[in-house]
Amino acid sequence: MKGYTWRISLILIFIIASCVYLTPTLVDTLPTWWSGLLPKDKIHLGLDLQGGTHLVMEVETQKAVEGSLELIATDLEDSLNAQNLRFKKVARLGGDKVQLTLYDRGSADKVQAMVKKKYPDLEALPVFDEGGFVNMQLRINEKEAQVRKDRAVAQALETIRNRIDQFGVSEPVIQREGLNHIVVQLPGIKDPKRAIELIGKTARLEFKLVDESVNAATATASSVPEDDELLYEKRTDPATGAVSETPLVVKKKAMITGELLTDAQIRIDSQYNQPYVAIEFNSTGARLFDQVTAANVGKRFAIVLDSNIYSAPVIRERISGGSAQISGSFTEKDAADLAIVLRAGSLPAPVKILQNITVGPSLGRDSIHKGLMAGLIGVLLVVSFMAMYYKISGMVANFGMVLNILFLMGALSALGATLTLPGIAAIVLLVGMSVDSNVLIFERIREELRLGKTPHAALDAGYDKAFLTIMDSHVTALITAAVLFQFGTGPVKGFAVSLSLGIIINLFTSLVSTKVIFDAFLERVHVKRLSI
Repeated sequence: MKGYTWRISLILIFIIASCVYLTPTLVDTLPTWWSGLLPKDKIHLGLDLQGGTHLVMEVETQKAVEGSLELIATDLEDSLNAQNLRFKKVARLGGDKVQLTLYDRGSADKVQAMVKKKYPDLEALPVFDEGGFVNMQLRINEKEAQVRKDRAVAQALETIRNRIDQFGVSEPVIQREGLNHIVVQLPGIKDPKRAIELIGKTARLEFKLVDESVNAATATASSVPEDDELLYEKRTDPATGAVSETPLVVKKKAMITGELLTDAQIRIDSQYNQPYVAIEFNSTGARLFDQVTAANVGKRFAIVLDSNIYSAPVIRERISGGSAQISGSFTEKDAADLAIVLRAGSLPAPVKILQNITVGPSLGRDSIHKGLMAGLIGVLLVVSFMAMYYKISGMVANFGMVLNILFLMGALSALGATLTLPGIAAIVLLVGMSVDSNVLIFERIREELRLGKTPHAALDAGYDKAFLTIMDSHVTALITAAVLFQFGTGPVKGFAVSLSLGIIINLFTSLVSTKVIFDAFLERVHVKRLSI
């Protein structure tokens, strides 16, 4: 009795644990006192079963490098002014270079020394003369450029995750794929179009001074001064819905950027009953906002998001305290979405949607129905075959198969795993694998019985001789599942998770659970011939 008591105890513990972990998955509402004692994790339905949206996005990492060069160019300009080094202009060239136009070679030597000390990640190209000026070009070295690209994808991943969390999607899947791709799955989402717009919005917020010296009505992109740009302020007539665009010429250099924000909330204007977004700056942003508004009283200050002007109010007085508001022709939904992207932060680089697949909930329900039906038919066929071919021993194998499914579902629930349609396919496959191991064992037992051994001796010999064969087949299948998990995405990973857990559990049920039933029976009942 002592030889199998611990095995029976272990099986009972696994059965109880599996039932406990499965309860939140199977029962939606539980009494408060009961639900407080149960685990919180449960099996989640994947996109193909629940319906929703699957997106594959590409982060335009080169834009992140170019954005870094814009900041470097601005900082270089400030550093040159601080050191009283005369220069004509600092401009970013297309691609990955910044060009400094200087008046003499002496200044170029000083700038090179400063760049080498202050910007170790920049490479200085040979200086050349052109048009009576000395030109010096700088570029980010290849290693640092790759680091910035990699960082841009990581930041984009985190920003997208923050936006989706605030949007309120339950159980999303957000993961990196390859060098610059991000996969997003939004199961059960009701408004996929709005979610896609929210995720893909770059949300680069900038505060720029309006250049009143240029007539915006007659200006074109090519005619504005070099340090200006032509943007448009869009307004929607609330009565007719007509959209009008007002051109404005603003300074290219942003006085304040959205990186200095700490909060953004939707508010309703009590006077006009119109929604607006109230924003709060951190200490640095509050100080800069105070300085900029104090120095530019009477001038217009454009609030620019992704190169679109939302509003361009006149600065009436110095604004202290680090608070401001973004108003425009907002609907409440537009204002709420703007607040979300501002709170979550801007994307470090634009993202481009490469793949957009939407699965309807009815298709998901149909997949669940067909998957369960396939599993049920598979189980019934396997149970019938084992009972007819191996008789009572076949029923023992069937009991092991039931334990296998129970333990697998309990493990998936304990891990909070996501069940996909391929995951259901893996479970159906494991139904066959669970009895396949017993078939190997039973055939070995039959061979031992033909040699004239007693039932107990034949049973022990059958399990011992089949052990290595079963172990080898399961290990090779586990390696395949690990490769699928490592390199697969979405549903493929769901298949790999179910398969891996099922293989490990099947080893236990086929080698331990069924054996203990035979041992307990033969210990208590004297059997002359096994029903096998």
